[in-house]
This record gives sequence, structure tokens and C-alpha cells, in this order.
Amino acid sequence: FLPQVDSANAGRVLASDAAVFLKKSGLTDLVLGKIWDLADTDGKGILNKQEFFVALRLVACAQNGLDVSLNSLNLPVPPPRFTDTSSPLLLSGTASSDLPWAVKLEDKVKYDAIFDSLNPVNGLLSGDKVKPVLLNSKLPVDILGRVWELSDIDRDGMLDRDEFAVAMFLVYCALEKEPVPMSLPAALVPPSKRKPLSVPGAMPLIPSSTSTKESHPSLPPVGILAAKTPLTQ
Repeated sequence: FLPQVDSANAGRVLASDAAVFLKKSGLTDLVLGKIWDLADTDGKGILNKQEFFVALRLVACAQNGLDVSLNSLNLPVPPPRFTDTSSPLLLSGTASSDLPWAVKLEDKVKYDAIFDSLNPVNGLLSGDKVKPVLLNSKLPVDILGRVWELSDIDRDGMLDRDEFAVAMFLVYCALEKEPVPMSLPAALVPPSKRKPLSVPGAMPLIPSSTSTKESHPSLPPVGILAAKTPLTQ
């Protein structure tokens, strides 16, 4: 992977180059920020070869549901996966478009009924409408923040019918004591979202010492929520 981000062959990787590359891992900005903070030990915004390998190792840990921490570095994990249609070397083994969707049809019918009961506008639910359903699960808020971040696949702050099904699937998994993954597994990406996504490379960069101060910044800010409409699931 190193030659792809160290084009000058200087043995180091700049933050801007690393950000574009690491985004291809499919992990959220929150997780990537944490990975960067751990790998960039001296906070200079540049990774040497050893630090870059630490970052790759942490990406692999996150993709396999392990904690993003230095303690995970010695655990056995498969190599990290990156998707980049221009480079056959980086594509994951199977084309994700061929994978059956992890959300079963009978469950999808139930999730669709909940979705419709929340009065979607133009086929979309705002965070305000989804939040009470998530809180209703009594799961920890940091877990719900990750559920929201993973299910809002197109990052528009709203959930469509398929994204809502992903959120419900993850909530039910968490209630069954299954860990919520750090990145969305290919099998969970709805078929409607599996066309090649162009990831904008000019996003503001991740390194930030404050990246861990909020464990759930992506949950839409809604004041103290009095659920006016009782939800029957």
C-alpha cells in the first residue's frame, strides 16, 4: 500500500495523502480520526513507514470489529481491505454487489412498517424522527451513535427505507449482545447503495486531538426528547 500514498518515495506519508487513502477503508471519520491519533505518535501530521503500518493494522482491527487501540495490534486479523475501482490490487475478494443482503425479507417487512409509521417525508426520515426509535432500544448512546453513523450510508443526515432497515438490523444485533461493527460489512450494504461510490478526496482531514471528546457526534442533536408519539414495535 505504501507506494500508493508515498508517491515521492520519501519514506513518509502526509496527512492529506493518508486521509484520501484511509477513507477507502469504508470506516467512519470518527474511527479514522482515532486511528490517525494513535499512529501519528508525535502529532506532526506525517507518518513514517512504521507509523503507516500501525495505521493499516488498526484499520484491519476496526474492520474486524476489534477495538481501535494499541492493545489490538498484536491480535491476529486479516489484512485491511480498501476499495478503489482504479486499482485491482485493492479490491476485496468478492464483488460486494453479488452478496445477498444480510437483512432478511421477513425482517425488512417489519422494519418497513415501523418506517412508514414514523411519517417519512419524500421517502426519508430525519434524525429527529429516528432518534426516539433508537433510544427506545435502551442501548448505550455511543452504540446508537455508531448505528446512526453506519446506517446513514450517503451521509445526508436522513435515513431512507433501506438505510432505516440497516439501523434496525444493527439495533437488534446489539440487543442480542452482538458487537456493532466499526465499519459496515459489505453484506449489510443495501443492494440499492452498492453502485460504486465516488469518495470525495478533498474532505477536511481527520487528525484531531479532540476526536474522542464526543463519542457520538453523528447522532442528530435533538434536545431532551419527549416522544410525543408512543411507538409500538
